[in-house]
Amino acid sequence: MRKINELNILVIGEALLLLVVTLGILGYFSHKTLKQEALHNAEQTLEGTMQHIDNILLSVEQATGNIYYDLIEHLNDSSRMYTYSRKLVESNSYIDGCAICFRPGYYPGKDLFMAYVHHKTHDSNNPSDLIISQTFANRPYTEQIWYTRSMNTGWIGWIDPLKGDCTEDEPLVTFCLPFNDKNDKRIGVIAVDVAITQLSKIILAAKPSNNGYSVLLGDNGTYIVHPDKEKLFNPKIFSQSNRNAHPSELEAAKAMLAGEKGMKEFRRDGSDWWIFYKPFSPVKWAERSSIEANWSVGVVYPENDIFGLHNMLLYLVVGIAIAGFLLQFLLWRWIIRKQMNPLKMLAKSAQHIAQGNYNETLPYPERSDEIGLLQSRLYKMQRALQGEVSEAEEETVRLRLQGEMMRAEYEQVIDANELKSSFLHYMTHQMVAPSESIDSSATVLCIKGDSDEETKGKEADNIQRKSQTMVDLLSHIAHFTATETKKGDKS
Repeated sequence: MRKINELNILVIGEALLLLVVTLGILGYFSHKTLKQEALHNAEQTLEGTMQHIDNILLSVEQATGNIYYDLIEHLNDSSRMYTYSRKLVESNSYIDGCAICFRPGYYPGKDLFMAYVHHKTHDSNNPSDLIISQTFANRPYTEQIWYTRSMNTGWIGWIDPLKGDCTEDEPLVTFCLPFNDKNDKRIGVIAVDVAITQLSKIILAAKPSNNGYSVLLGDNGTYIVHPDKEKLFNPKIFSQSNRNAHPSELEAAKAMLAGEKGMKEFRRDGSDWWIFYKPFSPVKWAERSSIEANWSVGVVYPENDIFGLHNMLLYLVVGIAIAGFLLQFLLWRWIIRKQMNPLKMLAKSAQHIAQGNYNETLPYPERSDEIGLLQSRLYKMQRALQGEVSEAEEETVRLRLQGEMMRAEYEQVIDANELKSSFLHYMTHQMVAPSESIDSSATVLCIKGDSDEETKGKEADNIQRKSQTMVDLLSHIAHFTATETKKGDKS
């Protein structure tokens, strides 16, 4: 029985091992495929986020381009510059403000000229909230980077967010477009502002996942898009408020600032997060100027958001596999037990036969396989043993009867011998008295030889009488001996 159980375990174990290996290979490749699919979806979301941001910036660039050529035709009308600024702000909901600045002394009698129009509040698109100003921030515009960079080099593009003293009260990203006069001499800059809090609000409204968010970093490490509004006002990503971040999170930020493309896993507040990032590259097409923006865009996911479905499917596969293992185990156990039942019955019958139960009833073999052949041979062996045992029992009975007969005869012989011994002892005892009487009479005759005749005759008569008695006794003994001898010869 123990060997049968070991065989069951061996067969089931090998089958389960094969199933585990098969499902393991299937699980490995499905895990790999699902993970690649999840990463591909995240990269597609990153690409979509970048296009969304670029669409917003492109709309600002196109709105600026719409006034550019008309502005060139009316450079001598300074009052018209305020109209252009106002119209530009009113035409695009993303634009927070517009400044048209000229090089010092361009207009006679005016050292500096700036036509600056902006919203009173950065989250309002109401034209009545527009404010007209001739200054921006606390310094002359000729000392500010958005002006000097474009005027000195002719650079066209988006500058990193203006924060702190470089702006009034709201961090801004600015599109800079220098313009020339009819002599192709650079004379001014159109600066169009977009509030990064408003830009973040628009971009973050399209969430990449339930708990994920998008992020846009400037070339100098400042946040342009981030769900945490406080970070938008921080000077740089590596400011004091971010120094306590996990090293893996700072490594991801460094990779973004280095203009790398890829993905990184990092830790935040004890949880695992993933960030997918790439350099921000505006779409290039024929009618679009060569725009520069050394930014980096990324999408950030909690690990559960990006791999949640994958993990759920993995757990489902594992659960199905475990259920399959159990079901397969029970099925194989049932099949093996069913197949092993005849063998167990044979083992039990053979054990009973080995214990001396030679009359054990065995079913006639009906199977044609190896177990049926074994049943047939055991059946024949049991029949042969029954015949041998039957003959042995008959011989035992015969020998037992012979023994009983011999025992009875032996007892009869013992009884006869005892009877003989008793008889001879009795007869011998009966001869003692006559012999003593004869001895006494002989002694008297020898000693008293001169006694009277009467005495002699009496003693002689006594001797004769006792001698006759002894002769009779001896005759009886001889007759008894002859009779017993004849009985012994007959038996």
